[in-house]
Amino acid sequence: MTDLTHFDEHGASRMVDVGNKPVTQRTARASARVQMAEETLQRIRDGKAAKGDVLEVARLAGIMAAKQTGALIPLCHPLPLDAVTVDFDFPGPTTVSIEARASCTARTGVEMEAMVAASVAALTIYDMCKAIDRAMVIEQVRLEEKSGGRSGHFVREQQQS
Repeated sequence: MTDLTHFDEHGASRMVDVGNKPVTQRTARASARVQMAEETLQRIRDGKAAKGDVLEVARLAGIMAAKQTGALIPLCHPLPLDAVTVDFDFPGPTTVSIEARASCTARTGVEMEAMVAASVAALTIYDMCKAIDRAMVIEQVRLEEKSGGRSGHFVREQQQS
């Protein structure tokens, strides 16, 4: 298990000691998708969901969640976030695409904060629309890009649709 940094040589869980790592600028971008009925997405886009502005509530939920990542994910370091954004796009008549970005100046990366933001934004969309569309599907929560730190820059290769 020596390749897994959250376990010691005996297999015991541990929080990685980042005390000697240099403080650098860290950024991460993550995404998620929510598939739904065409009518559901149209109600969201028209602002006609019964619970209010779905996307603005989801945006706020994602930002708030990123700030709580250290409390939600065991062994994840709490980070002094510099910025978190959550944006939405509509690549088709039944899809909401979510992109979350997080940045900080710290000793460890912000990948988990970006993925938590995207995940909670997607869950919030589901929660706000479940009364009209229980068949919604949250999918493809993933890291798209990260920079900073010893491991360098990562960008997910674009896949052909």
